[in-house]
Amino acid sequence: MKIVIVGGVAGGASAAARARRLDESAEIVLIERGSDPSFANCGMPYYIGGEIAERGKLLVTPIARLEARYRLDVRARSQVERIDRAAKRVTVRNLVSGELYEETYNKLILSPGAAPFRPPIPGADLPGIYTLRNLDDADRLLEATLNSRQAVILGGGFIGIELAENLVQRGLNVTLVERNGQILPPWDAEMIVPLQSLLKERGVDVRLGESAAAFQQTTGQLQVTLTSGTLIPADFVVLAVGVRPDNSLAVAAGLAVGERGGIQVDATMRTSDPDIYAVGDAIETVDAITGQPTQIPLAGPANRQGRIAADHIFGRSATYRGTQGSAIVGLFGKSAAMTGLSEKACLRLQRPHEKVYLHAGHHAGYYPGAEQLSLKLLFNPQEGTILGAQAVGGAGVDKRIDVIATAMQGGLTVFDLEEAELCYAPQFGSAKDPVNMAGFIAGGVVRGDHPLRHSDDLLTGRLGDVTLIDVRTPAEYAQGAIPGAINLEIDQLRQRLAEIPSGKPVVAYCQVGFRGYLATRILLQAGFDAANLSGGYTTYSRRVAAGSS
Repeated sequence: MKIVIVGGVAGGASAAARARRLDESAEIVLIERGSDPSFANCGMPYYIGGEIAERGKLLVTPIARLEARYRLDVRARSQVERIDRAAKRVTVRNLVSGELYEETYNKLILSPGAAPFRPPIPGADLPGIYTLRNLDDADRLLEATLNSRQAVILGGGFIGIELAENLVQRGLNVTLVERNGQILPPWDAEMIVPLQSLLKERGVDVRLGESAAAFQQTTGQLQVTLTSGTLIPADFVVLAVGVRPDNSLAVAAGLAVGERGGIQVDATMRTSDPDIYAVGDAIETVDAITGQPTQIPLAGPANRQGRIAADHIFGRSATYRGTQGSAIVGLFGKSAAMTGLSEKACLRLQRPHEKVYLHAGHHAGYYPGAEQLSLKLLFNPQEGTILGAQAVGGAGVDKRIDVIATAMQGGLTVFDLEEAELCYAPQFGSAKDPVNMAGFIAGGVVRGDHPLRHSDDLLTGRLGDVTLIDVRTPAEYAQGAIPGAINLEIDQLRQRLAEIPSGKPVVAYCQVGFRGYLATRILLQAGFDAANLSGGYTTYSRRVAAGSS
């Protein structure tokens, strides 16, 4: 068996290592256009920012180890330029010497990754305008930071946010330009308001709803012209506006690709040619929740796909379940994580859904150091099937989303989240963990015990004429309340029911939702048409900041 693997990093290197473990006698050739076939591309922003001081730390498995430990034939600085499917061979160019040669294969695995998108903007090819794909790019960006004061980042996704943090750590003035009305577009807008505020607090000039119209070279500097006409000077610019599947080899070879360019594969990672597999960021896979084609470039799925491709080559029955989209990003000590569908995705797909919000401490409030964690859970309102979740906060964000992501893998429902038995000690969590609490709230909604209303519906008038009851303390109410709300503190509510106007639905709210729920139960049993405003004033304030939809 001779396997040729085109591209390393997560997918290709994992496939190579797995193939060697399965067959000691196989000939395995790993061809990589860069100098390092196995490196941690997710760590590059932190190398640029100085958090990772040694470049060598980014080398997951150096070439010498790949060759010695796994007996791989590694061809760095080499590029496959053509696939001859009929003859089962590839044409390879040595990028150092320029030499062209051919290499045969029994099985071919494509792991070319995704290339940063360079938008067709006038001046986009000027010196000082960078993208970030490999360690050579990271080296160039690191050098650029050393004698610079002002940087402009185009794109507020994962790479843009991480670079913004790290360039600020380097002492640079940073402008972040994002064409959408929010950073981190996969998240729902209200959830990432705290991170947008954090960027601004740390001095980042955040320009939402804007994009670059042109780049110009001035004396010693670049000048970025935004679509609004604003001119921003920069010592260098980073293009972080997304990636596109590097599918040129596959297209030229006549392999099937999807509408968005991803190489189409089956559950065993085989392409339309049974002797050619594809893995990683270049492929079109299946959304694990919807079953629809999708492209989600993440390292975890790429690693699993590489392993599955190798398994199938050697007769194992492994298959890929689909991509769930579990992801996390950090920013100045805070983080945002998500799994499954967002609310905007549910709306786009016209998928029935309900949502609940929870704002809780990441561990017991009586133990010092509790940090607020905001959690949004999306689920089917009839059966309680979990569709997705998002969390934003400090410590503990990853833990909660990981638990919910695993529950989704197992086909569990919101009722199972109620019963989940999780670790508890006051410095780690609460006896009722935020995951349990999300299950309690969502379970109450499905059972009909906990009618909910939402801030976006209130802000857009979709709730109609309702009576708003603020059940917080007068001191809390005085610090900010929803316009028109009547303040009836929860502990006095039973004695003051006569003050509530009759003939209209009542919506109760507190700061985060719990007292609003208690008020709703009191009001329902007193004969009112009552509901709780999910997430309370906290979610309302963030929805206002994000802009209602």
